[in-house]
Amino acid sequence: MHADTTINDRKAAALAVFKDLAREPGVPKPDPILVVDNVVRRFGGLTAVEVGHVEIQRGSITALIGPNGAGKTTFFNQLTGFDTADSGSWTFNGRSMSGVPAHKVARSGMVRTFQLTKALSRLTVLENMRLGAQQQKGENFWRALVPSFWRGQEDEITERAEELLTRFKLDAKRDDFAGSLSGGQRKLLEMARALMVQPELVMLDEPMAGVNPALTQSLLGHVKDLREQGMTVLFVEHDMDMVRDISDWVIVMAQGAVIAEGPPSTIMSDDRVIDAYLGSHHDAPLSESELEAQLHEAEAALEAEIEEETQK
Repeated sequence: MHADTTINDRKAAALAVFKDLAREPGVPKPDPILVVDNVVRRFGGLTAVEVGHVEIQRGSITALIGPNGAGKTTFFNQLTGFDTADSGSWTFNGRSMSGVPAHKVARSGMVRTFQLTKALSRLTVLENMRLGAQQQKGENFWRALVPSFWRGQEDEITERAEELLTRFKLDAKRDDFAGSLSGGQRKLLEMARALMVQPELVMLDEPMAGVNPALTQSLLGHVKDLREQGMTVLFVEHDMDMVRDISDWVIVMAQGAVIAEGPPSTIMSDDRVIDAYLGSHHDAPLSESELEAQLHEAEAALEAEIEEETQK
């Protein structure tokens, strides 16, 4: 009962913060953990990302949605150091992250997961978890020669890994190769591994993509649990039921830019959002079910595109 109360308190606190905010792109937040200004990423003649200003509120769960090709994953890649923006700047906890490599971004407390899981198949689940820890003393060649120097830290890392595996119900799989896990279990592993660095901001790229329905509720619970533990969550998602269920605030991208922001209960009825998903020349507003069907089509097209890329 206490855990439910805590979750409700955290959610209530997050919703209270957003209650009177304007529903405009780039609206200032009371306590932003991440602030982005004028980030542009071009590929040849195509502008994939052109975000003027956006702020992510600390302690909240924010969804980043948009039609296929809106630039959401590319935007994630810029912010987390997996790709380099052509211009622009962003700060995490007031510290500039522009041009900072991915491993240093993670070390600062800002971690991400991927649409396609990055578990190392030929390592065990526990070994994957250990790799998630940062600044391990045993990684230094000279220090590695003196086991007494790093063994204590290694024990701490293993203990934290075991605790997280238990929390994510993967402890029975600790010695299995990561490649033997199901798609949903890999998502759980990737989320658990991201928490090895005790981050403040967790960025999830389509956490539900390819997940067996039996594991969906488990994953949803873990995302909510991140906020309960005081973390901030920013996630990309196409499933609007999930967006409505867990997000406190929604940011909408289209053609690389942020076009709307607002609470999940009203964002899908925003004319700017409808136009972004359906084009501005539709004859009449679509029902919610028709709109979701469009979103699922976009998701399927994106998954097909990813699969095609991975097979090249």
